[in-house]
Amino acid sequence: MSVGYPGQVTELVLGPLLRYVDNTRATVWVETDGPCTVSVLDASARTFQVGGHHYALVIVRDLDTTAPYEVRLDERVVWPEPGSPPSWIRPVPRSAKLRLLFGSCHFDRPEDARLRNALGPDALTAYGAQLARTPESDWPDALLLLGDQVYADETTPELQRVLRARRDVRRPPGTEVADFEEYTLLYRQAWRDAGIRWLLSTVPTMMIFDDHDVRDDWNTSREWRVRMAREPWWPERVLGGLISYWIYQHIGNLSPDELDRDETYQQVLAAGRSGDALPVLREHAARADTERDGEKGARWSYYRDLGPARLVVLDTRCGRILETAERAMLSDGDFRWLRKTADSDREHLVLASSLPWLLPHAVHHIQSWNELACTDLGRLPKLAETLRQFGDLEHWAAFRTSFDRLTALIRDRADAASAPATISVLSGDVHHSYLAEAEFTRPTRSRVLQLTCSPLHNPAPRVLRGPLRAAWTAPLAGLFRRLAERAGVAPLPVEWRKSAGPFFGNAIGELDFDGPRAEVRLLEAASERRLTTVCHEQLS
Repeated sequence: MSVGYPGQVTELVLGPLLRYVDNTRATVWVETDGPCTVSVLDASARTFQVGGHHYALVIVRDLDTTAPYEVRLDERVVWPEPGSPPSWIRPVPRSAKLRLLFGSCHFDRPEDARLRNALGPDALTAYGAQLARTPESDWPDALLLLGDQVYADETTPELQRVLRARRDVRRPPGTEVADFEEYTLLYRQAWRDAGIRWLLSTVPTMMIFDDHDVRDDWNTSREWRVRMAREPWWPERVLGGLISYWIYQHIGNLSPDELDRDETYQQVLAAGRSGDALPVLREHAARADTERDGEKGARWSYYRDLGPARLVVLDTRCGRILETAERAMLSDGDFRWLRKTADSDREHLVLASSLPWLLPHAVHHIQSWNELACTDLGRLPKLAETLRQFGDLEHWAAFRTSFDRLTALIRDRADAASAPATISVLSGDVHHSYLAEAEFTRPTRSRVLQLTCSPLHNPAPRVLRGPLRAAWTAPLAGLFRRLAERAGVAPLPVEWRKSAGPFFGNAIGELDFDGPRAEVRLLEAASERRLTTVCHEQLS
């Protein structure tokens, strides 16, 4: 019998989530309702406690073949649930082939039928249903979730009822989540769907946050941070967001070796197995949110080697530098880390940024113009700042120095003697999907592409779809380019052309590698059980 507190049978609350997997090792994440020993295959781990909640990250070693697995709590089998298909762990060897799924912006499936119809079919649910009917040999090797895994500022009616029972939602932050405890409810709701739960238990999943994981416009600008700091409820909100992100998303991104070296993880295990590790993570979250001397107190970016590809996942939210004269999407230290990490012997380089590097042309020029207008050199900086926050003008284009720096880094890597066959930038956020190819002043050895897939389950309002299509057109792009240039924005260091899209359905991307060859598909959810291919393009 699995026993947590005296007289209480310990149950599985959330998970299992299959996280890091390589050719011999895997990590499996779970949340339980009490302390226990969690076992997967021949591996086990004791839970650790944070804020009265219990978690474990089980490290499975010596994998040599694909195997179904169970989750046991103190030797009592709690997963798979009766009637559910088995979950699997498939090693990811360093081979010539790889299939990587990617997408962003996943809103929970509400109970209200009208809201469900407005959101449309869920691409993750549809992919899970399709995967269950697919031979194991055709399964993807990994899934990358590119931000907005949860919406802390846009809660469902079901969660709002729970929040009303906890506190007075007439006071700020209203029906948004307020603290770590409410974040645990948010994650539980977001990952409860049976199909998604099975998918996440079987496909190794990597994650990075975007703004809605904390709040819309998170770290848009220094002015935004100053305004939010005045709100009495904000400190608990941002700490709760970062603490829960560390638990539910970040630690699963790390390899077993990185976990062994991670001081915060080791401190949490030490404190959380004998007591409660919440104070450790509050300190870590406060440090991560603090900017000092042009650097942030924690790095959330990471990289993985997957088959023929090196994947580098960038934190373009918490890692922003906003308090110096030269605001930046990444700090100098993170750019140095990126340049070093992007240099590998793999045949393909994949950079992942929740925010697209290459936007629709008119949107890019508007954002670069707005960044300049927000400075003291602009004629109406306060009005421009209002426009920046209202219009979400805070992508790479609105951090023009960082845009140029990333462009130079990509160009140098694409032009090196050891250049990979392709360099792909995977992104989400913008609630439409498209493919674009970068064009430099001289040809490069690598083909360089922007692959944007968004949303998984939260489509753009129809009123925005026409303007987003128009933003790719030459007349509108030329108009806003001239506006930006007249304001003093420097000429672009790169041009790009759209090769597919925009598509506005709930969608998931499939990026396939086979030696030097690469291809991408965008799959839209036609129903909760079926996906249709809206785009299929050879990349090399």
